[in-house]
Amino acid sequence: MNLPRGLIPDEGSPEWMNKADSAWQLTATTMVCLQSVPGLVILYGSMVKKKWAVNSAFMAFYAFAAVLVCWVLLAYQMSFGAKMSPLLGRPGSALSEKFLLGQSRRGLVPVADFVFYQFAFAAITVILLAGSLLGRMNFYAWMLFVPLWLLFSYTVGASTIWGDGFLERRIIDYAGGFVIHLSSGVAGFTAAYWVGPRHSHDRQNFPPNNIIHMLGGAGFLWLGWTGFNGGSPFAADLVASLAIFNTHLCTATSLLVWVSLDMVFYRKSSVIGAVQGMITGLVCITPGAGIVEPWAALLMGIMSGSVPWYTMMVLHRRFAFFQSVDDTLAVFHTHAVAGLLGGILSGIFAKPALLKLMYPDSTYHTGLIYSFSGGRHADGFKQIGIQLLGAAFISAWNAGVTSLICILISRIVDLRMDEDDLEIGDDAVHGEEAYALWGDGERMPKPLRLHMHPRLPSFCRHRF
Repeated sequence: MNLPRGLIPDEGSPEWMNKADSAWQLTATTMVCLQSVPGLVILYGSMVKKKWAVNSAFMAFYAFAAVLVCWVLLAYQMSFGAKMSPLLGRPGSALSEKFLLGQSRRGLVPVADFVFYQFAFAAITVILLAGSLLGRMNFYAWMLFVPLWLLFSYTVGASTIWGDGFLERRIIDYAGGFVIHLSSGVAGFTAAYWVGPRHSHDRQNFPPNNIIHMLGGAGFLWLGWTGFNGGSPFAADLVASLAIFNTHLCTATSLLVWVSLDMVFYRKSSVIGAVQGMITGLVCITPGAGIVEPWAALLMGIMSGSVPWYTMMVLHRRFAFFQSVDDTLAVFHTHAVAGLLGGILSGIFAKPALLKLMYPDSTYHTGLIYSFSGGRHADGFKQIGIQLLGAAFISAWNAGVTSLICILISRIVDLRMDEDDLEIGDDAVHGEEAYALWGDGERMPKPLRLHMHPRLPSFCRHRF
């Protein structure tokens, strides 16, 4: 067969490699990276009080860089490498050219595509977790927390669900409802407990410093989710197309439901509420984006705009347990609750034909509602049980390991800033302020005063 020149295999494009899939994968990875930098950097820097804008943005910026280095040195192999235990792979680097340019375990793309895409997932998980800790965590403690949590908490979730672990061939988690969002929500809430609350004035009054910028950061997050869910099949195929469509349908529905509930019960449409509804929609559809039909995505949007709204706006205010933990950006509700909800709904609405496309080697995969028509109701209920088992494991592991990490770090440095620094904010922590307009935040040097009288020449002292 005579192929066009662009399709003929060569040294730079071996026979096993699909150029279109690789091009899409690199594009999708870039979109996921843009969700973190600049997306969450802008969102965090604008969604907090003015005095914490620099610190909040920098926590995300630092984490992105630190995760990449740790990922290629150790964490990738711990997540996806040869198994050292049922929970974890053997530590090792992912730096060799021969390794990175070989065929990936998923799709017709190089390993380098897979490594970098999974890094983008790991990085955004840590940055999402940071949303629970803004406005009071000691930055030196955060610098230690990021690599430790990545190595001992995130890698276990990724390994057990995506890295040939004991849940991979059973659980439905298309793009990280459990691995990313349930993990970040539970770990963030746990870390917030150990770090302690913000300054009392900040807890009572914590307005966003720039709502327009906040919407810009939210826009990066929303549109970047095209790569987040569209890149998970590691191919430019039917599943990717459906996943992208479902993602935006669910998100728009969730946003509208959240805003509607705000208007009904509080008589005002909150912009912050709209962003929260957007996030819960994105999170909820993630575990099932490519394996549910659009009508199910619409229902998931209705649920994600209402259930997390209820837990955040009603239950959070009623239970002392929630009140006792200062979760700055309500990450527990927007990610843990929405991620758990999405994982369960994916077990209910997953369509067998789509599951077969995404998980050809699966064991029990069938959505509960489809199991009745096919006479496989036992498999449908078993799938829901596996979804709940996965959620319980991820929650317990993250709560326990995050607690141990916080306790360890507290023996080295304080987890929380001292009260004087909490009173001042960015200037005390970094010596910088977010908005230094004319005369705002500018430090004028003190004039040099010499306590001596000048000696003038005699002709200057002459009196005419």
